[in-house]
Amino acid sequence: MTIRKKILVYFTTAVIPLLGLSLFLIYTLFYQYREEEFQQSQKEKITVTLQYLAEVQKVDNEILLSYDRKTIDSMYDEKLLIYNNYKQRIYTSLDDTPVPYAEEILNELSPNTRWIETKDGDYDVVGIYFESGMKSYYGISKAYDAVGYSKLRFLRNTLILIFVLISLVLVLLSYYLSGRISRPITEITGKITRYDPEEEGSPITVSGNEQEIVLLTRHFNQLIRRIQEAFAFQKNAIHHISHELKTPIAVLVSNFEKLEKETDPEAIRMLIERQKEDTRSLGEIINVLLEIAKTESGDRISRSDIRIDELIFDLADELKALYPLHKFSIAYTGIPEDESRITVSANEKLLRSAFANLMLNSIHYSSDNRTDIGIAAYARELKVEIVNKGETITEEEQQYLFQPFFRGDNSRGKPGFGLGLVFIYKIMILHKGTITYTSGNGDTNIFTATFPLA
Repeated sequence: MTIRKKILVYFTTAVIPLLGLSLFLIYTLFYQYREEEFQQSQKEKITVTLQYLAEVQKVDNEILLSYDRKTIDSMYDEKLLIYNNYKQRIYTSLDDTPVPYAEEILNELSPNTRWIETKDGDYDVVGIYFESGMKSYYGISKAYDAVGYSKLRFLRNTLILIFVLISLVLVLLSYYLSGRISRPITEITGKITRYDPEEEGSPITVSGNEQEIVLLTRHFNQLIRRIQEAFAFQKNAIHHISHELKTPIAVLVSNFEKLEKETDPEAIRMLIERQKEDTRSLGEIINVLLEIAKTESGDRISRSDIRIDELIFDLADELKALYPLHKFSIAYTGIPEDESRITVSANEKLLRSAFANLMLNSIHYSSDNRTDIGIAAYARELKVEIVNKGETITEEEQQYLFQPFFRGDNSRGKPGFGLGLVFIYKIMILHKGTITYTSGNGDTNIFTATFPLA
């Protein structure tokens, strides 16, 4: 069932029964009011008749007949019976309407039971006990409320007509409003159905200013934008990674061919060293890609407690063996007494790869063969700064620094694939940390890695 039909069905099935119940209650209340009002009229008729009889000291037939003729038209189809204190009938109206329960009502009336009301079909029957002076009387009245029932029928027909007309208006109004309410949903559903996320296009828009629809549209556009970014990343990744993997392998094959013909030992050594470095970089990138792919597919990364300073010292020793002319200077900003302040829960392979890339960048982009590393432990976070002097990244380029395959002007002529900083950024995100870059005084590259501490 569509939303429009649901709105139509739910609204009409909720409101129309309530309308019918309200009109039925009105009819019921009027019905009870008619009965009470007519019975009160009967009581007044009995009381007036008893008062009249009580004032007549000598009752003769002519007086009673005259009174009966005078009051016979006050109620339609009425029978009035009046009894003295001995329950002997002293007055009977001219109507021939029978009162089948007269004896039972008369027997129930007493000083303790002064009022009895009952029904005989559509007739209202009342009995009262009345005292006048030193005497007591009993009266029984049976009458048909022709005027009241006529009004009741008119009210019933009027309420039925009102119910039908209002129900029809409610159905039409519900149909119109459900169309107005569901129109933006139908519109956005149609646009979503026809939308191709692989095609470049403007975000979808819908008419109306309903907050829920606007929010749904905004989130859908955000989702589409992320999907498009993922598609773009996938396409670029396949293109660039295949290109970057193919190129060094082709160079490696070419260098091997050169090695077959090369006779100079120094040239052979240089070719081998270069290929070893490129092959090692490719291996690291492939390993990091595999680990990140595992986490993005839903697998939890394995973690262990790692002392950041020990990891950095180990990497510095390894890189020192490869780059003996480069110097690493590692300093603490306050040595914490508690070693947990410089310990983080992390995946050692990923974290080692991240810091290895940062330290390798400091080697490749250093102008004085020196890298300064600062380790600072605070109450809630641990910061590691990797600083080297050299050509910096411009402010315009910094916004693209952590995007795939971006390489700044300062990287011309230097080895690399433009993926290292992207992987570092993702690794820090996986560990709920951050990585930032600043250019110092304009001649210094500063990368700051920050880890939250428990």
